[in-house]
Amino acid sequence: MIKANRNSRFAPLTTASRYMADKYQEYSKDELVRLLRERDRRPRFGLSWERDLIDHDRSVNGDFVVLDLVPERSHGAPPFGNLIIEGDNFDALRSLRMTHAGRVKCIYIDPPYNTGNRDFIYNDRFIDREDSFRHSKWLEFMYRRLDLARELLAEDGSIWVSIDDNEVFHLGMLMDQVFGESNRVAINVWQKRYSRENREAIGDVHEYLLVYTIDPDRFKATRNKLPLAEKQLALYKNPNNDQRGLWQSVSLTAQGYRPNQMYEIIAPNGKCHRPPEGTCWKVIRPEFERLLEDKRIYFGKDGNGVPRRMHFLGDADGIVPWTWWPHEEVGHTDEARKEIQSMFGTQTAFDTPKPVRLIERILRITTKPGDLVLDFFAGSGTTAQAVLKLNAEDGGNRRFILVSNTEATTDEPDKNLCRDVCAERVRRVMTGYRNRKGEEVPGLGGSFAYLRTRRIPTERLFRAVQHDQIWTALQLIHGDTLSPYDPGAPLQLLVLNASKVIYLPGVSEAAVAAVQAALQGAAQVVVYSWQAPLLAQRIDDARASFEPIPEYLVNRFGAGTAQ
Repeated sequence: MIKANRNSRFAPLTTASRYMADKYQEYSKDELVRLLRERDRRPRFGLSWERDLIDHDRSVNGDFVVLDLVPERSHGAPPFGNLIIEGDNFDALRSLRMTHAGRVKCIYIDPPYNTGNRDFIYNDRFIDREDSFRHSKWLEFMYRRLDLARELLAEDGSIWVSIDDNEVFHLGMLMDQVFGESNRVAINVWQKRYSRENREAIGDVHEYLLVYTIDPDRFKATRNKLPLAEKQLALYKNPNNDQRGLWQSVSLTAQGYRPNQMYEIIAPNGKCHRPPEGTCWKVIRPEFERLLEDKRIYFGKDGNGVPRRMHFLGDADGIVPWTWWPHEEVGHTDEARKEIQSMFGTQTAFDTPKPVRLIERILRITTKPGDLVLDFFAGSGTTAQAVLKLNAEDGGNRRFILVSNTEATTDEPDKNLCRDVCAERVRRVMTGYRNRKGEEVPGLGGSFAYLRTRRIPTERLFRAVQHDQIWTALQLIHGDTLSPYDPGAPLQLLVLNASKVIYLPGVSEAAVAAVQAALQGAAQVVVYSWQAPLLAQRIDDARASFEPIPEYLVNRFGAGTAQ
């Protein structure tokens, strides 16, 4: 029950429409009626689904979401640089919007594919193939979450979404709507199988990776090229013993016709070369002369070959990623299942894992050593393992945030995928483990804080929110690490280079003295308190600013997502 609709209510307004929308109060009734009629007649193209006919997504509500730190489920010593969040990912995304808006460099998600085979739960019930609103429920579910995810991306950040044939066309239109068609970077094809698939009329051997960004130009300028693989390295040789080392010859011609790139090239043996029909030289004559003088033009072993440019390995800075991702380079589903089996002793710990190499490829393209990565359909925790592997490889400090639900049902009320699979896998990757062959696999190091989402009605926030939850939120808003709340301390302190962040549970002589002491050596101090005006009267220091609680958090939390 889904269609492309030229009258979609979700088609974006034009700039003129938005300008007129700002002037509604100045229009007469007749003018408004005329405007609405014109707007109804205006053809639009977009995606619509039966939002008014399906059950309301129960995870969508106006409650404030707190994150409870669970020390016994966390790993390593604080301050924790990584987060694993147990709970509905819509709740987690609302909380992360308060703390991490505009800070995430790469989002990767592997959402339910909506196959109808008990893989997608909506309002605590599996959606099967006979559900007449199957696609609409999936779209509503995804729209809400993608809308929040967009706000988390950095200006040069990107989101990568795995999907198969069941929803790829709908997802593409939805992401065009949420992120903008002009912000689509690519639709990559991943070869998920290495053996033939003969059960269908045409064998299914691939899935897709839809890639969108906030700013395509900035993404292109900051994305990384891929390192040369053995196949590319094998192309570099040194047949003429050039002292500059290994090189390969690359074509000097390009498709098209450009008058200033149509000159004759005279080889050292006197042979004349012109671009073949339909092509021109890649460079203008002065640039060719420079390359020739620098001995970077190759005419073949006997000097009779078409001129080609010598490209030295020392000048190679990697290769531009393509949209075709073969299994030899990024792994396949069988490899992913074996990775799970090696760690847990069984493939049934998680049904549909992705291979680590697939996520590694994404992170190699999108991240630098200090970037933040988010996966809010974290499943078995593959994304965290890929982050840790890259950090071990280049000494980086990439951080991850994983969000995973328990996936408990009435049939399995005690199931907890986040605790028993996702967090457990990350813990083993960090500490090391013995694989199913009995071999010791060394740990990659690292730590994570384990948190649970909890909803608090906004009208009860003043009475229900706890000091530890406030301190968790403030640390994540201002910093990159998380430490537990210390109930025995007069204040909670976060040091950020020359600035400091303080949370003051109560105002007392000891607390005021502790704040004054913390001001020493700091260029700026932000103090959060339940009695901010009183504290401002007690401490007169230009370096200190005072914020109230919980109004500050409520203002940052916002009021949900777009309708």
